[in-house]
Amino acid sequence: MSLQICVMTPDCIFLNKEVDEIILPTNTGQMGVLSNHAPLITALDIGVMLVRTQKDWESVAVMGGFALVKQNQITVLVNEAESKETIDPQEAEEAFATAKQTLEQATGQKEKVEANFAFKRARARYQVIGA
Repeated sequence: MSLQICVMTPDCIFLNKEVDEIILPTNTGQMGVLSNHAPLITALDIGVMLVRTQKDWESVAVMGGFALVKQNQITVLVNEAESKETIDPQEAEEAFATAKQTLEQATGQKEKVEANFAFKRARARYQVIGA
């Protein structure tokens, strides 16, 4: 039996298909979901969501949100989602390097929080392009 996943952003339904397995970036670490998983709601962190169909894995950068798992249906509500096809590799690499440097140079508490947020977003996009 497979899972039905629906990834929604404020703008559109980003992904809606049957899959075999999903790995979600939750606030407490990665969480795998297979068919007949126990029902749950979890907060999602900024990171990479992995989706497996047959033997192929697809990476999606998600920018925080929530996931509902119930009766082999997974509804993912995120602020933003991007796939490998929608990310410019050069831009992602440059943004990652810049965000990393900014985080290392951050001094104040507010500056560190903002730099960490930007770093997590840039890292997720960078990981999706497979760099």
